[in-house]
Amino acid sequence: MDKVPKLSNVYIVSGLATIGGLIQGFDVSSMSAIIGTDQYKSYFHKPNPVAQGGITASMAGGSLLGSLFSSWTSDRYGRRDSLFIACILWLIGSTLMCAVQNVAMLIVSRIINGFAVGILTSQGPILIAEISLPHQRGRLLSLQQWMITWGILIMYFISYGSSFMSTNAVFRLPWGLQMIPAIVLLAFLPLMPRSPRWLATQDRWEEAVEILARLHANGDTLDPIVIAQTAEIRDKIEFERQYQSTSWMEVFNSRNIIRVHCGIFTHIWSQLSGTNAMMYYIVYIFQMAGLNGNNALLSATIQYVINVVMTLPALIFIDRLPRRRLFIAGALGMAVLQFTQAGIMASYGELVPGGLKGSPTVTWRVTNGKASKAVIACSYLFIAVYAPTWGPLGWAYPPEIIPLYIRSKSVSLATFFNWACNFALTFFTPPGFQNIQWKIYCVFGTFCTVAAFHVFLLFPETCGKSLEEIDEVFNNQSIWAYKSKHVPSRLAADIEQAKEDLSSGKVGKGHSEVAKTEYSG
Repeated sequence: MDKVPKLSNVYIVSGLATIGGLIQGFDVSSMSAIIGTDQYKSYFHKPNPVAQGGITASMAGGSLLGSLFSSWTSDRYGRRDSLFIACILWLIGSTLMCAVQNVAMLIVSRIINGFAVGILTSQGPILIAEISLPHQRGRLLSLQQWMITWGILIMYFISYGSSFMSTNAVFRLPWGLQMIPAIVLLAFLPLMPRSPRWLATQDRWEEAVEILARLHANGDTLDPIVIAQTAEIRDKIEFERQYQSTSWMEVFNSRNIIRVHCGIFTHIWSQLSGTNAMMYYIVYIFQMAGLNGNNALLSATIQYVINVVMTLPALIFIDRLPRRRLFIAGALGMAVLQFTQAGIMASYGELVPGGLKGSPTVTWRVTNGKASKAVIACSYLFIAVYAPTWGPLGWAYPPEIIPLYIRSKSVSLATFFNWACNFALTFFTPPGFQNIQWKIYCVFGTFCTVAAFHVFLLFPETCGKSLEEIDEVFNNQSIWAYKSKHVPSRLAADIEQAKEDLSSGKVGKGHSEVAKTEYSG
């Protein structure tokens, strides 16, 4: 694949790398719309809350394994080739889902698909982080979340349209169509560049410099941006090779434990906010609010549209606004809405022993019309708060805070915890609705509150800094992030210095060849 001409637009490459997010979104809403159909219930013998939780959570179970496995493929074969492996696995799993015969086969196929998604959601963000400049990185990494929202919306409309069929095509058609994004990514992978930072770790410096030049300087290896970036990467790799190993033990070394801790908890709090659990089971929530059938399905589409639209502000402003403020404001906003929703349901609802007709999971029903509308409004507002804050930052923050020599392992580990929490929540949310009803919102609200305080205490600011500068933030600051002072990025100064070096002849035509030989550490 390396001999094929490569794409040179960093936005196009990043968009292709986030197709894994589109695939993840397809899975979320395919189950949301399908689990309420008569054909699904009949074919799979009306799965009870525990069984349905197991079916839905099986993908997350595969994803947590895939995310760990991806650290090995990423270090050995690179970020791009890891995406290739994931696409092949996704096509295998989706084919099995199309031909599903029973619950066991459905669970196995979803585990395979989940394994693929675990790789895609680990390695896509790493590739984007390693090809982007500081002023682009947050925006480009936010594409991951935006693609997830588009995947949710597109597949929900497909599943909703399929729900009017009278055959098992209700679920077979959506599960077959979800192969399309993987086919598209497979077609474009040969055109995508490898990560220049991964190439540098393999002593393939000439390729690394050429890719940096194509992505950021129209192919000019003597551009000051390319020279400054190459020097930063070279210095960091030489330091890491001299003093540090790349084993799993290094991930938990005292030098790295805080940043790994922050990366892991970014994913944990993103999941424990309850967002994905609510996305999977939005039909149940609207049934509690008194909506049934097509009314519930159509109301759910509004939430998915809000998710897409409200992620857009993050793409525009995320590289201008402090990460810490977005994290804290988002967590507190979500907490308020979760507690509000719990209060409304508790005050204006009643227990339904045995559950609603056809939905044994839904054992609580709001009896007041205005209160029902308020519950639905809170659901919409919750997504409107999550979408521009924790949604994109959950994917942007972990890859940028981890040093290069343990990035694949640490980001894979953080993504593992993402899927572990996703697995637990998707498995236990149906029994939670059945047994503690509205109180589940209090649980999620508490998690959001704790997340806000956690970020305030320990998560340092990274906005506008290069990946190598972020390393220094963690190496030089106290454990308490709220005590740290903001230090401007020095990349602009490095670029100016590179311009001076070019003018004075310190850097000449042999720059890329020098990189190949002298920079090899």
